[in-house]
Amino acid sequence: MARLVRWTALTAAAALLTAGCGGGSSDEDKDDGGRSSAAPSAAAPSGVPEELASQTLDWARCKGTADAPAPDGDWRCATLKAPLDWSDPDGETIDLALIRSRASGDDRIGSLLFNFGGPGGSGVSTMPSYADTVSSLHERYDLVSWDPRGVAASEGVRCRTDEASEAAESVDSTPDTPAEEQAYLKDAADFGKGCQKAAGKLMEHVSTTDTARDMDLMRHVLGDEKMHYFGISYGTELGGVYAHLFPQHVGRVILDAVVDPGADTMGHAENQARGFQRALDDYLKSTGQEPAEGSRKIADLLERLDAEPLPTSSPGRKLTQTLALTGIVLPLYSESGWPSLTSALEAAEEGDGSELLALTDGYNERDPSGRYGTTTHSQRVISCLDDKQRPTAEETKKLLPRFEKVSPVFGAFLGWDTAGWCHDWPVAGQHETPEVSAPGAAPILVVGNTGDPATPYEGARRMADELGKDVGVVLTWKGEGHGAYGSGSDCVDSAVDAYLLKGTVPKDGKVCS
Repeated sequence: MARLVRWTALTAAAALLTAGCGGGSSDEDKDDGGRSSAAPSAAAPSGVPEELASQTLDWARCKGTADAPAPDGDWRCATLKAPLDWSDPDGETIDLALIRSRASGDDRIGSLLFNFGGPGGSGVSTMPSYADTVSSLHERYDLVSWDPRGVAASEGVRCRTDEASEAAESVDSTPDTPAEEQAYLKDAADFGKGCQKAAGKLMEHVSTTDTARDMDLMRHVLGDEKMHYFGISYGTELGGVYAHLFPQHVGRVILDAVVDPGADTMGHAENQARGFQRALDDYLKSTGQEPAEGSRKIADLLERLDAEPLPTSSPGRKLTQTLALTGIVLPLYSESGWPSLTSALEAAEEGDGSELLALTDGYNERDPSGRYGTTTHSQRVISCLDDKQRPTAEETKKLLPRFEKVSPVFGAFLGWDTAGWCHDWPVAGQHETPEVSAPGAAPILVVGNTGDPATPYEGARRMADELGKDVGVVLTWKGEGHGAYGSGSDCVDSAVDAYLLKGTVPKDGKVCS
């Protein structure tokens, strides 16, 4: 089970380029651009011990892993030390993995920090693969990203084994009987116990607020007076929380594919049901189908799979209803994925679940050998620490008709997810909705895409309103897919580039079609 807010279309592709982060062993691997040898001059975050505030980053060639070689080019990796517990900054520390490619030109603005979403996405592995998309920014910015605490190389959490992950594929995420409901909730509780065993005391210190504080320490150690930031999907929530905590340090900030900061657990689920159904309708129209009829056809397929899973070419694995739904989700993240959805659905109607299962494996980061990625593990640990709401199964069942009315395809899955995601979670959540108000901050450009399935467009306006008057500025793209920048709109790309490179703020409400 994985929440659908991840910027999965990018991170799944970038997984092929995954590289570890670590120091090199020879002097010729060192490359700090002359900016790591002395204490940073930027304003230090309040309350940070001098030992951490004055640390220098030992940039060295990134190390490859068993899964992928180190990235080509001038990418360098380093480790930042941050307090494990920000309420006790003089206590234990945690190591955070960073990656950087220095600005290619002489007229450098500073660092541009990227978070690609999740929560749980690895910036260290994704940043090199995203560099071509932001090549126009690279001349004047150091491109920088990191693995947030609890993610990948920053003490990433693994909550269950690959064998247990595969076994959990048989759990029905839309239970129809008391036995299926019991199995669903037991699997959720077991997952939480596995996370607690793996994470230990880190489990209570991986919140979005913790990571926002890490970012401000990062800004200081990198030597930047202001935080220049590009947040995508969950990265927009992280950017909003940072702006609330440190409005005086906000520089040029882009929030693209915006999470609605005013939505609670049920609200997020309903938003996503609406967003994915909207994207599915657009896909169906593109194939010449009437959306209601096409959705009924897909819903009928899923109902048949609930009763009798389809055979696949993957030994010992069948395509269940839950796996098929996940496979349908992935190609909706980008219009370029629509042809693969057509092919997979046609094959399934003919009795072969292999193509939908392959799409599902891409979403779940499962490779052909049966190894699973841990993005969803980190995602759950972070989001369940953030969110204090714990809807019960009974509360969810009362709302299922509403969810199914919003989306006959995705409604039940997303409705049940509210009950299962943090069921019997061993750590209490922190808030119902994040605080993102940032009075006094510099203008923040909020980019919304009307066809975004995972973070529906309405969240962009809500984010801008909650950031505050004269802070949130909305740029709208009438497009398809998760995210707007780099998705084919010269209008969007030009407006974002002008803001980041020249400080030119577009008129609030500007529309790119």
